[in-house]
Amino acid sequence: MRAMLVDDEKLALSILSRQLEKVGGIDIVLELMNAESALQAVSRQVVDVVFLDIEMPGQNGIALAEAIQSVQPEVQIVFVTGYDEYAIKAFELNAIDYLLKPVALERLTRTVERVSEQISLRHRLVKSRFTASDGLKIPEAPLFHCFQRMELEYEGGKWEPIRWRTNKAQELFALLLLRHGQLIRKDILLETLWPEVDYKRGYTQLYTAIYQIRKTITSIGIKCIITSNENGYKMEIPNLRLDTELWERGIEEAPPISAATIDSHLKLAEMYAGDYLADYDYAWAESERLRMRIIWHKHVKEIADWLSAANRLSEAIILYSRIVDNFPHAEQIHFALMKLYMKLGDIALVEKQYEQLHRIMSEELGYQPTAEIQDWYTSWKVGV
Repeated sequence: MRAMLVDDEKLALSILSRQLEKVGGIDIVLELMNAESALQAVSRQVVDVVFLDIEMPGQNGIALAEAIQSVQPEVQIVFVTGYDEYAIKAFELNAIDYLLKPVALERLTRTVERVSEQISLRHRLVKSRFTASDGLKIPEAPLFHCFQRMELEYEGGKWEPIRWRTNKAQELFALLLLRHGQLIRKDILLETLWPEVDYKRGYTQLYTAIYQIRKTITSIGIKCIITSNENGYKMEIPNLRLDTELWERGIEEAPPISAATIDSHLKLAEMYAGDYLADYDYAWAESERLRMRIIWHKHVKEIADWLSAANRLSEAIILYSRIVDNFPHAEQIHFALMKLYMKLGDIALVEKQYEQLHRIMSEELGYQPTAEIQDWYTSWKVGV
C-alpha cells in the first residue's frame, strides 16, 4: 500500500514512519508537515492511505481529509491525534480508523490490516462488476432507488440498502443526489440540515458528513465525485441511474396510451413503488415528493381511464384505488370507482365507496359530495 503521512511535528512523523516499517506492507511515498503540501501531493500522485494528524496550524485534519477526498475519492484516511480517548470518539466516524499518540505497534498493525481489507474489498467489488462472457464486458451501473426508501439494485435484480454510519450523512447524500451535477451552496446545506447548530460547529459537521459519503459510496465500489469550492458542493456519479429520473423521463417520452402501449404505461406505473423518500422525515424533500405525486396521479388516472373504457374493470379498480389511497379528497376518482362497482353489480362496494367519500368530505372538509355525485347515487339507489 502506498501511504502518505501528514503531521506538523517532525518527531511524530519519524515515530509513525518507523512503526509502519515494523508493521510492513506499507510503502511510505511522502512525509509532509502541512495541509497545502498534502493537497498538492495528492493532485500529482495516487496513494492508498493517508495517516493524518487532526490538530495542525491552518487547515485542521478533518477539513484536509475532506479536501483530499475531493481529489482522490477512494483514498483511505487514518486520523492520528493526541486527544484522549473520550475526545477522540467525536472523530471515530470520520475515518476508517484513528490512532492515539504515541502510536502503539499492536494498534497500528490492526489499523493497517483494516485498511488492507477495505482496499481488497473495493478491488473485489470493482472486479465483480465485470463479466467474462464474449470478452470483458462492463455491466450497467447500479440503479439508485429513491421511491419509498434509498436502495441499490445491481444487475441480476439484487437489491441492497446503503448502510450509513450517521443519519445526517444519509440525508446529505439524498439531497446531493437529488441535485446531482449542480452546485449547492454551503450556507444552504447548513440551513437545511443543521439549522440550530452554530456556524463553526455546523461546518465541522458538514465536513464530517461529506467525508462519510465518500467513504460509504466508494466502499461499495461506486465512483462518487464530490467537488467543492468556497461556496458549495457538487456531487457527480458517472453513469448514474436514478429510478425517479428514469420514471419521469419515461412518462415524458411515452407515446399515447393504446392497446399497443398500455403494457409499457403499466410498467411505468409500477416503478412508482411509494412516495419519494417516504421512509425519511426530510422536510426539504416534501416539495419534490408532492411534485412527483401530482405527476403520478395524472399518469395513473389516464391509464385507469383507458382501462375502464377498454372494459378491463378489475385493473382499472386497482389503479383508481391506489389514487384514492394517496389523494383521498379526489371526488371524481371515488365517483369512477362507484360506477365501476355498479358495472360489476357489487351493491355493497358502491355503497361503501359513497359512504367513504361522504365521511371524508363532511368530517375533514365540512362539505358534501358534489351535486352530480349525490344525484347519481340517489338515482342508483332508487333503481337497485
